[in-house]
Amino acid sequence: MRTSIAAAALSAFFLTGCAGGGNGSIGSLNPFGWFRTQPQNRTLAPQNPSELRADPRRLIERLSNVRTERAPGGVILRATGLPPTQGYWNGELIPENGEQPVNGVLVYRFVIAPPPGFEPVSTPRSREVIVARFISAKKLESVSRIMVLSAGNRMTSRR
Repeated sequence: MRTSIAAAALSAFFLTGCAGGGNGSIGSLNPFGWFRTQPQNRTLAPQNPSELRADPRRLIERLSNVRTERAPGGVILRATGLPPTQGYWNGELIPENGEQPVNGVLVYRFVIAPPPGFEPVSTPRSREVIVARFISAKKLESVSRIMVLSAGNRMTSRR
């Protein structure tokens, strides 16, 4: 009988630890929370707006080809550009006007990051940069042309 009273008292003591909230209260006796870390702010946004930097990429020097290819649920816009030297990287097609067509024309800018140092010029074929972007059929409903801009020229693909 003494054993069952002692067991009941011990379980009551440990179960009270399961009811609390932690932070130094009696809830810190809960063994399930002993090895947990405190939740942290897990956003990708910078904590300080001054940490935001301007995009160092600039318009590619010249476009050599723009085309669209049918894909399930839309099209793939593919653009080939020619930077002045080798080593340019991180190319992307950035939408203009919030990716909304203006007078039936959807406009994208072909931007690219410059190399960190001096790079050789070499042949045009070795400098080509190809980027692509998927455009859904929903966005293409009122679009008759897709235009890609570069620093030296612009090219259009008709639908």
